[in-house]
Amino acid sequence: MGRGSSAGPLWGNRFQANADLTETPMHTLINIVRIPTAERATPWALITRRFLYATLLVVAVSVAVYFDRDGYTEDLTFIDAVYYAAVSLSTTGYGDITPVTQGARLTNILFITPLRIAFLMLLVGTTLSVLTEDSRKTLQIQQWRRTVRNHTVIIGYGTKGRSAVDALLADGASPSTIVVIDTDPAVLARAEKRGLVTVQGNATKSDVLTIAGINRARSVVVAPSSDDTAVLVTLSVRELAPGAMIVASVRESENQHLLMQSGADSVVVSSETAGRLLGLATVTPPVVAMMEDLLSPDEGFTVAERPIGDDEVGANPRHLADVVLGVVRSGELYRIDSPEAETVEPGDRLLYVKHSRDSSSSSDSARLGE
Repeated sequence: MGRGSSAGPLWGNRFQANADLTETPMHTLINIVRIPTAERATPWALITRRFLYATLLVVAVSVAVYFDRDGYTEDLTFIDAVYYAAVSLSTTGYGDITPVTQGARLTNILFITPLRIAFLMLLVGTTLSVLTEDSRKTLQIQQWRRTVRNHTVIIGYGTKGRSAVDALLADGASPSTIVVIDTDPAVLARAEKRGLVTVQGNATKSDVLTIAGINRARSVVVAPSSDDTAVLVTLSVRELAPGAMIVASVRESENQHLLMQSGADSVVVSSETAGRLLGLATVTPPVVAMMEDLLSPDEGFTVAERPIGDDEVGANPRHLADVVLGVVRSGELYRIDSPEAETVEPGDRLLYVKHSRDSSSSSDSARLGE
């Protein structure tokens, strides 16, 4: 931990060298924070659609005027009717063509005038929709930053980050409670399509983490592409969120202690895990298949956690109906073969193997999150 504390001033100077996003106006975050909403048309698509509506109104008025062409100051051709419809709906009104009969004037009052109002509403509505889009996004970001809490932040949306999100969603987490931080806009676009809130930026910077609400997050998954970045990110996260649970991933086992010293609660060594599976696959392929099944959140079996029932207090977990792997007591995990796990005590939670389609999974997940 001494290395982490001595590095503090260096990180502080590094952060201060760049513009602090937390002190910039809210509208500057529009291209940094993306909050999924219902699919909305682009400004150009919106303009094109309303232009087609306006064209249909012009055609409708042109047809009505042409059928009543004898009621105007001159004998109208269809081109004249289109011309009259255009200048009338746009309120230009040159006055060279005017209705003179009672029928033509009644048509203008009951039919053309309402369409003129609709035409103007289309034009004004299109302009307002395009101009207020940024304001709508700004207000949405402001409200989200004010209310977000107890969420999970995924730092790095590569293979490991996506797998972490898959596991969270399969366990019943709502996409709105997951925030993804990455520097790649294309990667973040895929995350946004899944309903996840995204923040574009370098997670080693404190202002980017602050924008993601890291100080109010319940848990943080650190899964960048390199181990040195994982250490830097973990240091920054632990400084800003002392109470959050930090789960980090490293490629090499020799870097595991660095992440633990940086403040990670749990560290997963990806290269060793993959290596063990590869070794097992050459000797006992069915074991690897079973491990893959346990790690797949959407099908087959999976490892879950649940509170004990009142009738299970004092029992040996080996004799319960579920296949119990361990007992969680006061935040500590005891394997099923340890002396502490001989009997189940009040307040314990059980790690067990359950079927992914088990109807109790959603309720177990809800209790776990409480």
